[in-house]
Amino acid sequence: MCGIVGVIAKTEKGLNSFSNMPQALKMLSLRGPDFQATKTIKNVCFGHARLSIIDTSEQANQPFIDVTERYTLTFNGEIYNYKALKIKLEQMGFIFKTQSDTEVLLNLFIAYREKCVEFINGFFAFAIFDNKTKEVYIFRDRIGIKPLVFYDDEDKFIFASETKAISAFSVKKEINHTALFTYLQLQYIPAPKSICSNFSKLTPGEYLKIETEEIKVSKHKYYQIPYSPTTVKKVTPANYNDAKKQLKTLLQKSVERRLVADVEVGGFLSGGIDSSVIAIEAKKQNANFKTFSIGFPDEPFFDETKFAKAVAQKHNIEHEVFEISNQDLFENLHNVLDYLDEPFGDSSALPVYILSKFTSKQIKVALSGDGADEMFGGYNKHYAEYNALNRGFKGLLAKAFSPIGKLLPQGRNNKLLNLNRKLLRFNKGQKMPRKSRYWLWASICNEEEANYYLNERLIIKEQRLTDNAFEFKKLKDQFTKHITKQGTLNEVLYADMHMVLPNDMLTKVDLMSMANSLEVRTPFLDHELVEFAFTLPSAFKINSTIRKKILQETYKEELPEILFKRPKQGFEVPLLKWFQTELKSKIENFWLEKSFVAEQGIFNPEAISELKKTVFSSNPKDSVATTWDLIVFQNWYKKNIVS
Repeated sequence: MCGIVGVIAKTEKGLNSFSNMPQALKMLSLRGPDFQATKTIKNVCFGHARLSIIDTSEQANQPFIDVTERYTLTFNGEIYNYKALKIKLEQMGFIFKTQSDTEVLLNLFIAYREKCVEFINGFFAFAIFDNKTKEVYIFRDRIGIKPLVFYDDEDKFIFASETKAISAFSVKKEINHTALFTYLQLQYIPAPKSICSNFSKLTPGEYLKIETEEIKVSKHKYYQIPYSPTTVKKVTPANYNDAKKQLKTLLQKSVERRLVADVEVGGFLSGGIDSSVIAIEAKKQNANFKTFSIGFPDEPFFDETKFAKAVAQKHNIEHEVFEISNQDLFENLHNVLDYLDEPFGDSSALPVYILSKFTSKQIKVALSGDGADEMFGGYNKHYAEYNALNRGFKGLLAKAFSPIGKLLPQGRNNKLLNLNRKLLRFNKGQKMPRKSRYWLWASICNEEEANYYLNERLIIKEQRLTDNAFEFKKLKDQFTKHITKQGTLNEVLYADMHMVLPNDMLTKVDLMSMANSLEVRTPFLDHELVEFAFTLPSAFKINSTIRKKILQETYKEELPEILFKRPKQGFEVPLLKWFQTELKSKIENFWLEKSFVAEQGIFNPEAISELKKTVFSSNPKDSVATTWDLIVFQNWYKKNIVS
């Protein structure tokens, strides 16, 4: 796990930008604190910041060059099946000087060129320069666990693990208004979009081929999660029992692969089903496996430590809980804000940052349970979709309650207010076409609301659709295209695998763990397991009484009973309390200060004024999430555009 950066110069000015490489690597130093280096070959310059996990010797440092000095590699990630691949390559005549997966990857490319990724089990973003053909290949892994962003102008092409490394080259930054409009709805910016117009992200399963003499860039798709209703298993007890056995076998193999390292591997244990299953399987294979979680004594409703402790006790796992107060959360708030190099409004990044911070003091690699919710139907919106498709009693109840609910307060920081908010959203969504419903339930505010916050209206301007509106529609259609009128819940899960998982959940974990020099591995996202999950019918995943049905029932005997009696809940950062107390002055006088908003010219001052009034009131509704999104954007804007 590391940070990578590279520049391909088009002009003399582009060549001069190579002198900025040390600063770019400094920006990535938390991703790779163990070693940083660069390699320049004519008009190509690669940089690497290393976090040493497999073969920690100096010989495995990067950029890595093959014995013929024709190929140069800069690589972020891990190849879990590298030992088997190494044996295969040795049989083909390749000679190795290290024990690293890095050298295996480079030789695999030499043997198979761009087809090399078909053999890999792992997560990665890497670039290889062939000095003979003068071509650079840049790959991102199948599921999108590792990030890759790139920038292109008349002088140079730059790629990196994070935008902040590209910023070290004094690049142009202009707001992409389609991306901003999308961000206001989703709280993140899905690939290929980025907040700045000249920046793009590789999507999962893509690679770039760059001809470095003519600077010709082409994009290719090498992987798509296979899914077709015709390949889904039949719903029978025999098939279900067989599927449970297969799920367990695949998960055991995945965990085994992800325990391979030359440093200690531990795990996150929240007390939820997903992280508990991973911890149980890891403990079976590694008697010394340790787990870590954070407790929130100030927020007992969200504190899950008793569930994590129950799992640890049942399986004799060494478990450590870091007790975190609201003051601890608040003290780390600006660390998170300042690390973000693109607006990212998922506030659960804060507890992930703190968990990573404490965990990284003891281990370098942690396993997590990410991905299971998206594959097996674990979120509230999945249960809502199930009920909307089946039009049962709960749908009728929400419809009947709706007129009353509209008169009552809404909010996220109170159980009853949050229930009212959810019922109203469910009632609104169940009346909509499936694609529109998916987008509504994936968003924190709708298109009309997002449009109102912008000074330059994105959707309608002078009674006509803008160019940005067409661009947004194209992006939205890309993520909802697999959802059909008569389809199943699997289509929604498939959409989540492409939009929510890589752009929100995995981005959050990558950023917050790397900010603390911690590698996080995700066993549920082994591509063999992912492909299996999308052969399962929706009935194996969710019904009127249970979510993630097959996962829960596969591990029912191994999980403490207390885990099955708890509702699905995520941790809510106490933003509202802070907005109305410690952060109120900074909101009023810095981030959303009236004259600054007016001079900035991006947001509608009237809408911002109304938002502040609402969030400071006794009935904040859903204003908290939007206020946080705007704070994150403004903090980024002041650091990256104004400064």
